[in-house]
Amino acid sequence: MPEFILLGFTESEDIQHVLFMLFLLIYLITMLGNAGMILIIRLDLQLHTPMYFFLSHLSFLDLSYSSVITPKTLENLLISDKNISFMGCFTQMYFFVLLVVTEFFFLSSMAYDRYVAICKPLHYHIVMSMRLCCALITGSYLIGFTESLVIVLHMKSLQFCKSSVIYHFFCDTTPILALSCTDTHDTENLIIILASLNIMVSLTTISMSYGSILSNILKINSTSAKRKTFSTCASHLLGVTIFYVSIIFTYLKPKKSYSLGKDQVASVFYTMVIPMLNPFIYSLRNKEVKNALFRVVRKIKGSRRLKSQ
Repeated sequence: MPEFILLGFTESEDIQHVLFMLFLLIYLITMLGNAGMILIIRLDLQLHTPMYFFLSHLSFLDLSYSSVITPKTLENLLISDKNISFMGCFTQMYFFVLLVVTEFFFLSSMAYDRYVAICKPLHYHIVMSMRLCCALITGSYLIGFTESLVIVLHMKSLQFCKSSVIYHFFCDTTPILALSCTDTHDTENLIIILASLNIMVSLTTISMSYGSILSNILKINSTSAKRKTFSTCASHLLGVTIFYVSIIFTYLKPKKSYSLGKDQVASVFYTMVIPMLNPFIYSLRNKEVKNALFRVVRKIKGSRRLKSQ
């Protein structure tokens, strides 16, 4: 089959135009928010810590996998020809799976960082060395690269002869499996096993980290100190909860229970909405990021004044 057809959301042109404006706005906010977060962390020396090192890479990850999905979706909302080549479809799927799997382990690394910072503050800079941080980031990407390659190679070996219409707005694994005219049982089980392992390993790490953090917080006598300590983890917990709930709802179920409407809503959430929300989740309640933003703005204004003089 030389190409697929991405059915998208609706055939109504009016609704497509509304969705185009909405998704374009979301995408622009995503680009500005995540790029801004990366820039602030890079420019402000006070944010050159392991926590913000991971946060800058998370912003890059969100920016990247939103860019893998959204531009093609916007294009299909404007034109009647919604074709995507076989190679283009599997390339989109490959990078999407790579980036989502990598995010699982980024979130785990960030939880471990918070555990060391709160439970072992005296050893924080020794344990969370730059060498360890780089190893965690590199390991996350390697896992994502390997798993996405295995999944895509398995799916490319399937035969697609039933239909060329993908009942989705991007090339995801579940709707493409539904098009195969060969037995997809092994491939479907492989995806479920890998997804389950990713979720189990990452959630176990996160749960153990926050279990220790909660135990440590309960030992603090001061209520204000408890609130301050917990607030450093609240944003990460919120981001983790939103991401995992939408992923589990979409992927940890058999192909037969695939529902176009429900799965599209969940997919919009974790491909477009979560990458847009993450910069705000991690910065709105973070005084360090706000102060860094003010310092960067003052530096830019100061440099402009010097140039004008």
